[in-house]
Amino acid sequence: MSATSFLPLPWTRTPEGARRRVGVEIEMAGVSLETMARAIIDEFGGHIEAEHAFVLHVRDSDAGDFQLELDARVLKDRGYREHLARLGVDLEDRDQEALEAWLADAAGRLVPHEIVAPPLEPAQLPRLDRVRAALQQEGALGTERSFLYAFGLQLNIEIHSREPEWLLAILRAFVLMYEILAQAGAIDLSRRLSPYIRPFPGAFVRYILDPDFTPDRASLIDTYLAHNPTRNRPLDLLPVLAELDPERVAAAPVEHELIKARPALHYRLPDCRIDDPNWSLAHPLNGWVEVEQLAAHPERLERLAQEYLERPGQAVGRWADEWMQRLRAWF
Repeated sequence: MSATSFLPLPWTRTPEGARRRVGVEIEMAGVSLETMARAIIDEFGGHIEAEHAFVLHVRDSDAGDFQLELDARVLKDRGYREHLARLGVDLEDRDQEALEAWLADAAGRLVPHEIVAPPLEPAQLPRLDRVRAALQQEGALGTERSFLYAFGLQLNIEIHSREPEWLLAILRAFVLMYEILAQAGAIDLSRRLSPYIRPFPGAFVRYILDPDFTPDRASLIDTYLAHNPTRNRPLDLLPVLAELDPERVAAAPVEHELIKARPALHYRLPDCRIDDPNWSLAHPLNGWVEVEQLAAHPERLERLAQEYLERPGQAVGRWADEWMQRLRAWF
């Protein structure tokens, strides 16, 4: 088991002064929703509440409520029933239960089983990593096991500030470190080719790195939406932008039904390597900490942005080697 520790975030408080928390979404195959729920209960307590065959909940744990699901909307929302109704098929309850059990088993071979954890304080993250280790022992499969498994490990990191200066610093730091994070994490080809984590457009990167770009909140949101009318980015800002200005985001041509407004940065890049006993949840989180560390040093951030603009598309100078050494030690 990896002994990698979780590094602290450089900003520890939310705008309200509470300790910043991290929500974690873990996609995998090879284990049932029930097995996932039992691993959570063994660590956090609580009890299982079944919504239907495709969604379970662990309620009343000492960390809050967890959701376990087959991550396919047509199953979670039971949309398949509408398709059957159009064909004139009207299922009785017992038939529906049998069909859902069969669908859950069949879909589980391709559709990721997902743990959606509640926002956790930093001290609780090692406990979730013990759940990860327990599921690895149970035979959970990660991204690299199959080309069909474009599984991700997603983090929802609560924001430190609502000010546009802070959000822009985070965004600038991320686009500068994107290739370094992707290389250090050896992001699987299946996910790079998938639509889920398409990189930010080059025109957008150059626009936001320009030192003359000093937007207010509305201008920052408008710029982001104009270049990124999708949640399929390695760092998805739509949830936090919808929290800050719901009307502006609602007016944009984005996937409104999939966006959940919340004061958190949705980091979607990392693979889920749950079947590797030497991998831990600390690896992707520590990569994110490096992004925030860069954002927290404005002079260095400005220097690297200028270096990028002078050599677009290339690694950010000698600092890249330093980052790669640290990140590869974790990944």
